[in-house]
Amino acid sequence: MQVRNCLVSAPGKAILHGEHAVVHGKAALAVSLNLRTYLRLNATFNGKVCINLPNMDTFLCWDLSELKQLVTCSGEKKEEGQRLDAEFVKRLRDFLGATDGSLNSSNTAILAFLYIYLSLFGSGELPSLTVTVWSELPPGAGLGSSAAYSVCLAAALLCASGTITSPLKEWEHTARWCQEDLELINSWAFQGELMIHGNPSGVDNAVGTWGGMLRFLAGKIIPLSRVPLLRILLTNTKVPRSTKVLVARVKDRINKFPSIMIPVLDSVDAISCTCEKVLTDMTCEPITGEHYNILEELIDINQHHLNVMGVGNPALDTLCRVTLAKGLHSKLTGAGGGGCGITLLRPETDSLIVQSTVQDLRDCSFDCWETSIGGPGVQQHSLVSVKEEVLEVLNSY
Repeated sequence: MQVRNCLVSAPGKAILHGEHAVVHGKAALAVSLNLRTYLRLNATFNGKVCINLPNMDTFLCWDLSELKQLVTCSGEKKEEGQRLDAEFVKRLRDFLGATDGSLNSSNTAILAFLYIYLSLFGSGELPSLTVTVWSELPPGAGLGSSAAYSVCLAAALLCASGTITSPLKEWEHTARWCQEDLELINSWAFQGELMIHGNPSGVDNAVGTWGGMLRFLAGKIIPLSRVPLLRILLTNTKVPRSTKVLVARVKDRINKFPSIMIPVLDSVDAISCTCEKVLTDMTCEPITGEHYNILEELIDINQHHLNVMGVGNPALDTLCRVTLAKGLHSKLTGAGGGGCGITLLRPETDSLIVQSTVQDLRDCSFDCWETSIGGPGVQQHSLVSVKEEVLEVLNSY
């Protein structure tokens, strides 16, 4: 089977408001992060399937005959809505040498690739191809790097299999799929996330698929049609943390002080709803300084609430203090206890202020980037639409 070459990308994600409260039935706002993962799929004629993950220093090739032996005997094509085929997953894990049940992040990424590739192509002739993935997202920082990877895999392999058609016209530099195709991409990306994380919420892959902003409430994910593109600083404190431990800490505090903590959760819910309304207003009317004033106040209030929940950290306190000294407002994003924070930048924020703030944060041993939130979800690209440094990496393998 011959496939067509394609180049796709998907964004990372950040939680704007609602961390931890969402676990207790409150609304959370997740936004796309304009740090992206890129995947290039090239058809080959060497009888091999190769995957290159330079971020993970992982480069693997298999003969098609090896992979064909992994396909289920029935040869039936799996549907994206079905649960993971446990027997098939076991066969793939054994193939990768994870007989003790443990896989590192590199192997789980390979597992997701093989699962989607063989599920989509296993009922017929396996195509020879090379997939190269490179990401601007730091791994393990709660920024949806694995979901962006899974979304890229799903989009590229669905296109390669002919299940969905390429949306890119000859004269276009970037293009997006129709709603029906995006739903299919999201379903397969969730399969990839299941392979990598075991029990994902589905929020990260939904953000990677649709982009913009999503409201997550009581297990329901609702994409919001229009949101403004907001400039931010993204800071990684590089302080490791356990999401599981932090979620348990918040739960313990709620059980211990329900009369104190339940109103805090209600307040966080109101922050999410108020923020959503402000952002919607910003797409329907002229943007004013008052819009940004409200967004900054909501950031400050929510950060205080997160500290009350017990998920703050001295490094995050430092981030807030350093940025506030420059007149900027910050909060943690994700689980807290370290990890990452976001800082809102106004349109009129002077570039020298931004540069000095970034340098001050780097002097604290943090990683810091200027980027934006609210951008597009998964896209197909022409070669001329991708940044030169990204193309250089993708063309190296």
